[in-house]
Amino acid sequence: MFFATRFVSSLEKVFCTPDLPAERLDAVSGARGETIAFQLACRAGENLIIEFEAESPFGEAFSFREVGLVPCVLPSMPNDPYVLTHTPGLFPDPLLPLENNRMRLSRGNWHALWCTVRIPEEMEPGEYEISFRVVTPQDLLIWKEPEMEHRTAIRVRVLPFRLPKQKLLSINWFYADCVSVRHHVPCWTERFWELLEQYFRNMTAHGNNVLYTPLWSVPLDTAVGRERPTAQLLEIDYRDGAYSFDFSRLERWIDTARACGFEFFEMSHAFTQWGAKATPKIVVRVNGAEEKRFGWHVAADDPEYRNFLAQLMARLIPFFRAKGLTPENTFFHVSDEPSENVLDSYRAASALLCGLIGDYPVIDALSHVEFFRAGLIRRPIPTTEVIEDFMKEEIEQRWVYYCGNWSNGVPNRQFGMPSARNRVLGVLLYVYRLDGFLNWGYNFWFTQHSLDWDIDPYQVTDAGRAFCGGGSFMVYPGKNGPVDSLHYEVFTEGLQDLRALQLLESRIGRDAVLAMIQKDVGYPVTMFRYPREAAWLLDLRDRVNRKLTETEEL
Repeated sequence: MFFATRFVSSLEKVFCTPDLPAERLDAVSGARGETIAFQLACRAGENLIIEFEAESPFGEAFSFREVGLVPCVLPSMPNDPYVLTHTPGLFPDPLLPLENNRMRLSRGNWHALWCTVRIPEEMEPGEYEISFRVVTPQDLLIWKEPEMEHRTAIRVRVLPFRLPKQKLLSINWFYADCVSVRHHVPCWTERFWELLEQYFRNMTAHGNNVLYTPLWSVPLDTAVGRERPTAQLLEIDYRDGAYSFDFSRLERWIDTARACGFEFFEMSHAFTQWGAKATPKIVVRVNGAEEKRFGWHVAADDPEYRNFLAQLMARLIPFFRAKGLTPENTFFHVSDEPSENVLDSYRAASALLCGLIGDYPVIDALSHVEFFRAGLIRRPIPTTEVIEDFMKEEIEQRWVYYCGNWSNGVPNRQFGMPSARNRVLGVLLYVYRLDGFLNWGYNFWFTQHSLDWDIDPYQVTDAGRAFCGGGSFMVYPGKNGPVDSLHYEVFTEGLQDLRALQLLESRIGRDAVLAMIQKDVGYPVTMFRYPREAAWLLDLRDRVNRKLTETEEL
């Protein structure tokens, strides 16, 4: 019986086809404490169930999962030339736990095993081997499965240095309401808190260090007049013209997040998306009965909302300071992605919020430099597409974000894109000396504008044909928490590249590191123009590793 395996890079996408153009991988390397990945691609001449056995010196730090396949109607933008495909189909993405270490192969097609090594901090530098034995499970032979045994191995080099702690502020917006809906668990029940902890730990393990915190139901990607499920941390009562606030759930949220590794917090937006025209959905108990007191039906400049915010912040800010949430680790938002024609409404909303939160900073994703020039925001977060406009300004903390459907070559993580276009972001964050990165979709499992809450992310991967697959979520919902994705793991590799470059800069200087990046490129590396080949990115990291090893030994 025909059976073949091939080790390939984490930057390859192994499609379910008879062809695998990826080059064979013989070895991988990483620093102590770094997480590295590779894939074992498998192909059989028959429909076949195979079982994996692995021998590894890394113990529980080594694991493997199946690279699952999900459908996508919109894998990339039609006018984007830097993609693998524009054609709808099945795409490799969810990293699925294997039952009994078994995987099913389809006749004549390649399938992949995603292998992860979380190199222990104390591991001695040197070269190690991970070997695999692939067999036909004995209990299936009664069904006349072809008996098969196959062995293969890969070398793993543990390098002598350790990557520094991540400096970059990294945000992928977390949606508590999506967890509640998809897991069929009411918010703030004990089971819900258990799930939150699983998601929080997953986020921090992938370099997220800033947590989006729903003081009230988040006013993000919600059609005008519609609403998202209620997921509100604040318990609010109103009686005789005064508001009272219970911060118990908020305190538990902060404590849980910190226990999972979060160091920074951002509050849900104080006004609606796209220009601060209205107030967010906020539920209040009025004389003991819950009511939606604020929402699309209440204008942003409504005096009662001003009164509400004033009473809230008078109590919330002292609570934050007592909990150690200071202007150094806590952010507020006014409105997400305001357009150029809403400067006035944003100005009024910003003035109101900033007048109540004192020296706490405001960060907002926006694409028009006029907001900064007009003094409406000190820490704008521009898109990758317009970052050059903002680089010309004197901004105290530089951020960037990307969204779902960019098509002009800038980094992104869409299904139809090569993984190198995802991972290269780490290099570009270094080149631009950026302090923070934001993405809107850690777990947005609704359709666009939150019109449909009840979708299966394993079947609807493009938010209802609105965003390219991979754009709206980084993880899938599993039985007891998150299921990682290929594009999330690759994104995290990019953050590790950034840390390696920063470490090397501390040893040889920034100019020397930039020269390494620019070597043989022939043009300035920018968000829009950089080498497209995965080989360039892997070679750059290899050269950085060799230089770090060399300087470590001095």
